Amino acid sequence: MYDLYYAPDNASLILRLVLEEAGLPYRAVLVDRRKRQQDSAAYRAMNPTGQIPTLVTPQGPISETAACLLWLAETHPEAGLAPAPGHKDRAAFLKWLFFLSNTAHTDLRQLFYPEQYVPAEAIPAHAALLRARIMRHFGLLNTAASQNPALFAAPCVLSYYTATLMRWSVLYPKGAARWFHIANYLALQVMATSLETRPATHAAIKAEGLGPTPFTHPQFACPPEGSAT
Repeated sequence: MYDLYYAPDNASLILRLVLEEAGLPYRAVLVDRRKRQQDSAAYRAMNPTGQIPTLVTPQGPISETAACLLWLAETHPEAGLAPAPGHKDRAAFLKWLFFLSNTAHTDLRQLFYPEQYVPAEAIPAHAALLRARIMRHFGLLNTAASQNPALFAAPCVLSYYTATLMRWSVLYPKGAARWFHIANYLALQVMATSLETRPATHAAIKAEGLGPTPFTHPQFACPPEGSAT
């Protein structure tokens, strides 16, 4: 049994989707962002950065989304969450997992929280540069998915990670002009449409109030508990 410390529609959503996909038992523990529980001493003892998610395992807590995903894939090889070491797709899997984590996810975070990275007067130009970068990132992912669709299909963790980043690119920053259009990335659109038929996605929709098409036509989360922001 795992404990997934989560907030609705945060990076913990990716782990919830993967845990559900793999059929692994877990308990979802709300981190209430309205109360800044991620900054509490108890939470920081598990995750010193105060970021969400944290996955508590029998070997101790793990933070960082990609680290959690890789740990789950290697701990549960029977679930098929990643190509095994030695598989012909292993190198490509690692490349794209860390591209998602270190490049695409990181750039999205800067776009969503610009005040943490640049002074106020630089935010508009910073946002324009980031939007252009992120669209290039999705172009690369779209090419990769078209060339190797199995690597970007469930149960592989790349599928849920990519689809969640696509979801956020449509919704955030709140109030900003729409800049991301899934129809521009056909292979990723096919991937996202397929994911919306899976029981793992249906479970996440119910748990976090994501709406019926969380990847292809996303709407803001209306969760039964907690807050996405």
